[in-house]
Amino acid sequence: MRAVVQRVSRARVTVDGEEVGALDGPGLLVLLGVTHDDGPEQAERTARKIAQLRVLREERSVLETGAGVLLVSQFTLYGDTRRGRRPSWSAAAPAQVAEPLVAAVADALRAQGVEVATGRFGADMAVELVNDGPTTLLLEV
Repeated sequence: MRAVVQRVSRARVTVDGEEVGALDGPGLLVLLGVTHDDGPEQAERTARKIAQLRVLREERSVLETGAGVLLVSQFTLYGDTRRGRRPSWSAAAPAQVAEPLVAAVADALRAQGVEVATGRFGADMAVELVNDGPTTLLLEV
């Protein structure tokens, strides 16, 4: 799994003008990509890492502060641009593999007591955020 983790002061996701997920205060926006060999173990480890990352103000985690996570599936994180001008998406897991694993990360975060909002898997989403810091990390599990 690959995730772009951004510390935000607020964020929201809309689909066709309808808000489907939002953070109205400080927290983390997580853009999550899944590859072919990911499974439940990677989902669990990714959720633990996100929950425990000490990247909020005063080097605290979402677990310590009660801040939320907005989790958005993003297969383009596995786009390969090394050759040519058109990215290859072959490293991204197909929807039938990725969707349950993205849901597993959300469920594992919730099981730790983290408030989680999500985008809509497979939808054309508009993601708005105010990056705090700015702080942006690439997480690979």
